[in-house]
Amino acid sequence: MDTVQKHNIRVSGVPGAQPVVFAHGFGCDQNMWRHVAPHFEDAFTVITFDHVGAGGSDLSAYDPVRHGSLQGYAEDVLAIIDDLDLKDVVLVGHSVSAMIAVLAAVAEPDRFEKLVLVGPSPRYTDDAGYSGGFTEADITELLESLDSNYLGWSSAIAPVIMGNADRPELGAELTASFCRTDPEIARRFAHVTFLSDNRADLADVTVPTLVLQCTDDVIAPVAVGEYVRDAIPGAELVMLDATGHCPNLSAPESTTAAIAAFVRG
Repeated sequence: MDTVQKHNIRVSGVPGAQPVVFAHGFGCDQNMWRHVAPHFEDAFTVITFDHVGAGGSDLSAYDPVRHGSLQGYAEDVLAIIDDLDLKDVVLVGHSVSAMIAVLAAVAEPDRFEKLVLVGPSPRYTDDAGYSGGFTEADITELLESLDSNYLGWSSAIAPVIMGNADRPELGAELTASFCRTDPEIARRFAHVTFLSDNRADLADVTVPTLVLQCTDDVIAPVAVGEYVRDAIPGAELVMLDATGHCPNLSAPESTTAAIAAFVRG
């Protein structure tokens, strides 16, 4: 299957320049980068895409086995990079795509020059000596609610994930995005996401890495961002002037500035 069609890939910016690839989070699509990605078109080749099951991707490409782990999604990202013949890639991953980016960079480090992880979490469930933000009971309840009524769950959880209660239009946009995602694929992706544990992979990252962290993020608390920074050799943590889990929507200016300082520096 044609990779461009499979992932609804869009390429803009300067042809042949260093590529910056933007990967979206759970329940989202590449549209979530519309306030950030264009700011890099003056000097970079900019690539946005949809994970299988999201946005304008080809739903027939979904493979329950391949996409039954984050490794399968990382393989998709590597296939995009390979098919487009991209080198010295800057990979920007939001939320679950932060760990997808980590897995891709560990698998083929020579493909990448830098990683930017926005609101990353290597494990959502608390563990001995680790605070992920959720108890096992929390995650079980979340997944059971999602399985029983995906659209209702989306309407309830999306505004909480977004934060910024004083700007309800942001929560409404994320809710709409969740509801556009294929429900069956979204349910499976949620299980893959919220039951993942990629803590052991962080130490294997050899690519210069920037961690972008918001305050009042119910999905990836500050302590998780600090954990990721400490676990990836040489990683840098920047606290954004932003709240919630989606600064690419709620605070695109500070998100763009932090990425630009790291990428253009």
